[in-house]
Amino acid sequence: MSIFERYLTVWVFLCIVVGIALGHMMPGVFHAIGAAEMAKVNIPVAVLIWLMVIPMLLKIDFGSLTKVGSYWRGIGVTLFVNWAVKPFSMALLGWLFVGWLFRPLLPSDQIDSYIAGLIILAAAPCTAMVFVWSNLTKGEPHFTLSQVALNDAIMIVAFAPIVGLLLGLSAISVPWDTLTISVVLYILIPVAIAQAARKLLTADGTTRSLDALLTRLQPLSLVALLATLILLFGFQGEQIIAQPTIIGLLAVPILIQVYFNSGLAYLLNRMSGEQHCVAGPSALIGASNFFELAVAAAISLFGFQSGAALATVVGVLIEVPVMLSVVWIVNRSKGWYEAAPAVAKNTATERP
Repeated sequence: MSIFERYLTVWVFLCIVVGIALGHMMPGVFHAIGAAEMAKVNIPVAVLIWLMVIPMLLKIDFGSLTKVGSYWRGIGVTLFVNWAVKPFSMALLGWLFVGWLFRPLLPSDQIDSYIAGLIILAAAPCTAMVFVWSNLTKGEPHFTLSQVALNDAIMIVAFAPIVGLLLGLSAISVPWDTLTISVVLYILIPVAIAQAARKLLTADGTTRSLDALLTRLQPLSLVALLATLILLFGFQGEQIIAQPTIIGLLAVPILIQVYFNSGLAYLLNRMSGEQHCVAGPSALIGASNFFELAVAAAISLFGFQSGAALATVVGVLIEVPVMLSVVWIVNRSKGWYEAAPAVAKNTATERP
């Protein structure tokens, strides 16, 4: 892991402090940035999100989809958890904790918005950081790549319907035109640009040019993420200062859903007899979120000052420590996992 990835939680805390301070010192600047919109899309944020998302999508080789059948058990489990369980379990947890248990402790006018942010966060499976988590568990790299590529392909068509359905069930008005624009702007177009660039950069049959470009883009991508967080906290400063417990309360359903979905994926893989090198990344992909997309969609749908935007940022805040804890659990439980009769049988059968 890079220094930035390892200390992501620290950088987010610093962004909270810097963003709140700048929001109080220069409110006019932040309001001007918030007003820079076209067709309900904030232009400065759109630029920052593209700088974050496109380098991550450059790493995805959709040609790896041809290998999906080789890991059909792990692929099936991960797809089930990512698309049939996680968004709905997060919606349930949001209603339970934010809409009921924590309601007296949160701003009443933001309750629905917080729930919406949690739903948006859970509806987008992670794209980039998963490769780090998979590597730390000695995961099968071809499985990880093919699973992420498949998730990205599904996300193009499934993100908007799932978010719209769950927001509708939450009795939250769904601005379908804005949601559609968000999907096109932050998923479809970046995927098309990234894949076209990837094809051009690997035309010589090697990844040298691609790797060189990613090395140059990585610092820019990280700066864009930090700048976006500073903008968000600049707008959210008053709420956080007035009720600093908000971030901790919003973290509760996120933490529960991470451990629930990672545990579910891990156990289902064990029951199906999948190898540990596939089950590990499957559990991590099943639990983590594409928070860059979630932040962009929440801002587009509800604005900088919304509870939805803040809820997605809490996902960024706890990403590294909670996922590292899942990595630790996966690694420490390898012996227990491989002792399952189904796993031992399939491992012996598939061994050359």
